[in-house]
Amino acid sequence: MNKKLSLYILIVLLMIALSGCKLTLPRIIEQQEPTPAPTPTPIVIVVTPTETHTPTPTASPIPTQAPPQVPTVPEEPVNALEAQIEAVYEQAAPAVVNITTQIIAYDFFMRPVPQEGVSGSGFLYDTEGHIVTNYHVVQNAESVSVALADGRVYPAEIVGVDPSNDLAVIRIEADDLPQPIALGDSDSLRVGQFVVAIGNPFGQEGTLTLGVISALGRIIESPDDRFIGEAIQTDAPINPGNSGGPLLDLRGRVIGVNSQIISPSRASAGIGFAVSAETVHRVVPQLIAQGYYSHPWLGVGPVGLTPELAEVLRKAGMEVPVEKGLILLEVISGGPAARAGIRGPDEVVIVGNTRIPVGMDIIVAINDEPVTSIQDLTVYLETETRVGDTVEVTIIRNGEGRNVQATLAERPQ
Repeated sequence: MNKKLSLYILIVLLMIALSGCKLTLPRIIEQQEPTPAPTPTPIVIVVTPTETHTPTPTASPIPTQAPPQVPTVPEEPVNALEAQIEAVYEQAAPAVVNITTQIIAYDFFMRPVPQEGVSGSGFLYDTEGHIVTNYHVVQNAESVSVALADGRVYPAEIVGVDPSNDLAVIRIEADDLPQPIALGDSDSLRVGQFVVAIGNPFGQEGTLTLGVISALGRIIESPDDRFIGEAIQTDAPINPGNSGGPLLDLRGRVIGVNSQIISPSRASAGIGFAVSAETVHRVVPQLIAQGYYSHPWLGVGPVGLTPELAEVLRKAGMEVPVEKGLILLEVISGGPAARAGIRGPDEVVIVGNTRIPVGMDIIVAINDEPVTSIQDLTVYLETETRVGDTVEVTIIRNGEGRNVQATLAERPQ
């Protein structure tokens, strides 16, 4: 019994020793190759070299090619131009005015309704309150209002108008008016010359724009469907509201009255036109004195001759040795041309189904200046002659040339 108990205790002690104390029992451990540690992610450290370190050589960057050197424009001429422009504005701007009008429109029931008309610009012409502007600015106006540059506003009366030159004179009664702007000589102008326009484009009072004279001697259409010669073309920005304002040289003299632009958008496209100062010199004194301008008149109803029309006249039996000129479909009885013996048609010939007037004189020149269109005739008479002048008219009659003298009269109003 004791023997069995001792054996049982021995087995229990052995099991406890095997489960709780491994060091007491020897074990054979196989030696294994150590597992290599994972490679750490490399960290790049940028070290700024100091004076004591020599930087690692790197590839040299390819230098960017420098742009070519542009000669520097001297500042003095630019500053001088700027000073001139500022001086012109300081001198002339006080005499530039803003003009607004009222017109009478009619509603559906033909009742009169006052409406705001065209607004534009103008400039003081003399110390008596006369202001020069465009005819189209005051056209059909029931009332006219003038705002001076200092903010004063006055009613104005229309003194005189000339639709054929798109000029008008209005007048205000006011004290302490600014100094009027002197008129310059547009005959001495040069293409490329700097010019300044002052006006009220889109109602923006006292606006100055700068440009050059782009061309001289342009011909533009007048509000009464005639032609204005001697017009000045400029690229100085001109917009609605500039009409009637001055175009000035850099001495501050009026060389033109801004009148028209060519633009698909009705805003400045760099092509503007001004009625020349020579036209202002000629027309404005008469507008002040008598309310209208006396236009020289020859008293004919011409049509421009073309090669096609010349051929038709030849088929009708008329001798036509030229292909350019003015055929006279009408000579006004008692007019200058009629008194000079110039003739209109004396016969009508039927060619096919068309009645062709024949036998009329053909004007080819006035004072040796070729005349090939109504535009040529109108511009020459307006710019080169006055009422009462005698001109030499070169005509073709019965195939032969001859000269006749005609004394110009005043065109009927």
